Amino acid sequence: MRPSGPLGTPAEAIFVSALRYGFIRSADRAHRLSASRSAADRADGRIGPILRRTNVCLRRTGWSARARERTEHTKSSRRPRRYLQHNRIQDVSPDAFRGLFNLTRLYLSYNKISVLMPGVFRDLHKLEWLILENNNVRQISPMTFSGLNSLVLLVLLNNSLTKLDDICREMPRLNWLDLEGNLIETIGNVSFCSCHMLTVLVLQRNRISHVHEQALSVLQKLGELDLSNNRLVAIPPNLFVLLGDLLQLNISYNPIVELQVDHFDNLHKLKSLSIEGIEIGNIQRRMFEPLKYLTHIYFKKFQYCGYAPHVRSCKPNTDGISSFEDLLANIVLRVFVWVVSATTCFGNIFVICMRSYIRSENKLHAMCIISLCCADGLMGIYLFMIGAYDLKFRGEYNRHAQAWMDSSQCQVIGSLAMLSTEVSVLLLTYLTLEKYICIVYPFQYLTPGWRRTVTILLGIWVFGFIVAFLPLACKGLFRNFYGTNGVCFPLHSEQPETLWAHVYSIIIFLGLNLVAFLIIVLAYASMFYNIQRTGTQATKYSNHIKKEVTIAKRFFSIVVTDSLCWIPIFILKILSLLQVEIPGTISSWVVVFILPINSALNPILYTLTTRPFKETILQVWANYRQRRPLLSGHPAHHPSLTWQETWPLQDNSHGLSPPARAVEMTSTLAGLTPVENANDGYNDIIACTQQQQQQQQKQCTVVSVCSQKQAMLHMLTYTRTQTNELI
Repeated sequence: MRPSGPLGTPAEAIFVSALRYGFIRSADRAHRLSASRSAADRADGRIGPILRRTNVCLRRTGWSARARERTEHTKSSRRPRRYLQHNRIQDVSPDAFRGLFNLTRLYLSYNKISVLMPGVFRDLHKLEWLILENNNVRQISPMTFSGLNSLVLLVLLNNSLTKLDDICREMPRLNWLDLEGNLIETIGNVSFCSCHMLTVLVLQRNRISHVHEQALSVLQKLGELDLSNNRLVAIPPNLFVLLGDLLQLNISYNPIVELQVDHFDNLHKLKSLSIEGIEIGNIQRRMFEPLKYLTHIYFKKFQYCGYAPHVRSCKPNTDGISSFEDLLANIVLRVFVWVVSATTCFGNIFVICMRSYIRSENKLHAMCIISLCCADGLMGIYLFMIGAYDLKFRGEYNRHAQAWMDSSQCQVIGSLAMLSTEVSVLLLTYLTLEKYICIVYPFQYLTPGWRRTVTILLGIWVFGFIVAFLPLACKGLFRNFYGTNGVCFPLHSEQPETLWAHVYSIIIFLGLNLVAFLIIVLAYASMFYNIQRTGTQATKYSNHIKKEVTIAKRFFSIVVTDSLCWIPIFILKILSLLQVEIPGTISSWVVVFILPINSALNPILYTLTTRPFKETILQVWANYRQRRPLLSGHPAHHPSLTWQETWPLQDNSHGLSPPARAVEMTSTLAGLTPVENANDGYNDIIACTQQQQQQQQKQCTVVSVCSQKQAMLHMLTYTRTQTNELI
């Protein structure tokens, strides 16, 4: 559909046609209109001199002497025009344009006109374009435009109009009406009652808070309607019912609370719909299904694009994580999600197998490491599933986006990621505190028993399950907690969260995890200080420096990896709490690269680079070399494979009892004593018994001292073990 009446140069006609069909955004209308007009005029060579700062008051008497000579009106010109923009015109006399019957274009923009008297344009019967933008026009009446029977384009951009009263009464052929940037507050049912030929209506950047339900009922030829940047809280249910020819609709950036499901049902020819800046709480596919010819749609959030899968172009076309075509928008993300998942899975599986295959003397510590690897392995499974669904939706993600984020699969793998994160954090904190207490307070700490260790590990896993799956069990409170983005992890969401979900997320990331991180950092700092102080007193200077550097490197590695993993997450959550706009690209890189750092590096830091593991690998290699002679028939020695993490001594729970052989010897000696010397023999036996009792007391004292020494040695051995785990 094209505006009726002549449109001037071909460039202008092309511009109007492009704008009308939705390929030029209305925000660029004024600029492109001016640019196209200027380009066309320069190409035709018909730009005349422009009056600059001449007439304060435009009157008929001054027109003949000065203005007519300085405006374009040559014999070769078939479309006479008047360029009066960029002056200081404040008042236009009713006789200013008398007798200009053939004038087709009149430019009065960028002046200071505040009042237009009725009948001021009465002789301009052939006028097609009237440009009055950037003035200070406060009020117009229907009679202001009397005589403009041929007017096609009226631009009142950036003025001070407050109301409209049947503006088209004297302009029956008006095709384009631009009222952007005024102070209009209400659109009544008679505002456009005579605008039967109107095809473009621009009401952008006003103060409109109410539109009468029948205000647009006569605009059945309307092709573009722009109501953006106003104060509309609600749109009348039947406002668009009779706009069957509408091609472009823009209601962006209004404080609209809710859109009716059937608001757009009658817009069968609509090609472009802009609802940017609007939070659509009740959004659903049913809203956009009747719009069969819709090719362009503009939302506030990328996630909304999933509700209009049949639309060819949807903006924004990415949230930084996903795109219109793919679950993972960036090719680097699509590659590295497989690299990180493979590294995490295989590294943790290898450690679990090695810890299970090699017999460890410190079985409780090995149990903790295996539990940590199981938790970290869940992160690898999570990334593997994200990569798999990215392949599944490749090239058509928008068709499945909303169904995917609402699906049980997304909820479950999001819960696995949360479970992995929280259990890993708690296990690292437990291992750190165990080492800290053992090293800093070695003689006040009892080695952990099997029952206590198993209880703590079970408690950590149960707590992790509660944290991860509570949002799934309480859907009414948390809504779609994990389905706020394509990767199903609630790190940062542009969608509004419930109060419970918001508080829950803060407690987890800025409460539990932040406290655990601070405990780990402070504990390792204290351990390093105590090892340094003890080592300086107990070892030679050179050996102490060498060992201290080794421990410092390991402590530095552990603290740095924890910092790299958690500090960006803490910053992200704090910025989100402060309602700072965070690009979605940052969230995607955090989820794929930063969050799995600990899961991928924990096997290396806590197992593969420790001295016991290296010694065990060397022992396995030595055993392999010793087995090779079997091929030639020679016997081989098979030393046992033991993970030398501890060197505990046997507990002497029963102590040492005095030898029973002494009593037997006493009885025998008594039997061999002559009878006649019974008294002497009896005295000798008593003396011998007393000596035996004294010897027995000495032995008990020695046993007690040995038991104490054994306990101290056992504690020192355990402390030495914990230190070796750090080297």
